[in-house]
Amino acid sequence: MSALSYSAKLKSNARVLRKSTTDADNLLWSHVRRKQLLNVQFYRQKPIGNYIVDFHAPKANLVAEIDGSQHLELSTLRDDGARDTYLRRQGLTVLRFDNLQVLKETDSVIEVIYCAIAATQIPPDPPLLKGRKAAHAPSAKNEGCSNLPSQKEQSETSRSARIKGRTPL
Repeated sequence: MSALSYSAKLKSNARVLRKSTTDADNLLWSHVRRKQLLNVQFYRQKPIGNYIVDFHAPKANLVAEIDGSQHLELSTLRDDGARDTYLRRQGLTVLRFDNLQVLKETDSVIEVIYCAIAATQIPPDPPLLKGRKAAHAPSAKNEGCSNLPSQKEQSETSRSARIKGRTPL
């Protein structure tokens, strides 16, 4: 995995953003920090290219964005689309949630993030027992993670994350 480049001038802006987070940011951070999801490290307010993303999990090539009401404005939607396109071209999966989803449907948001991480992990091969075939262990990919949108679905909508069949705003 190669390191993602970023504009050095964004580093100080990212520090400021980390100190002035929203309730939704704080709530999601409390669930993803310290490798709580599948032992994957997340970073907050991480510069990537000319952007600062809300949450980045490099091991899973994942970005999670939490959008406030300003992201419903047409010009912001266009900017978000360009940003998402750039991030996807860097090999990242982009999940977008609005503040209310994070605050009111926290478990569903965490499930979508968990499934996105699980989809990137290769399950370890089970040990071979002498004289027996290897057992097929269930993977996290197959356990309750069928609601995650495909990359094609993500690029066809302005919002990438769907929660329990709910179409994003």
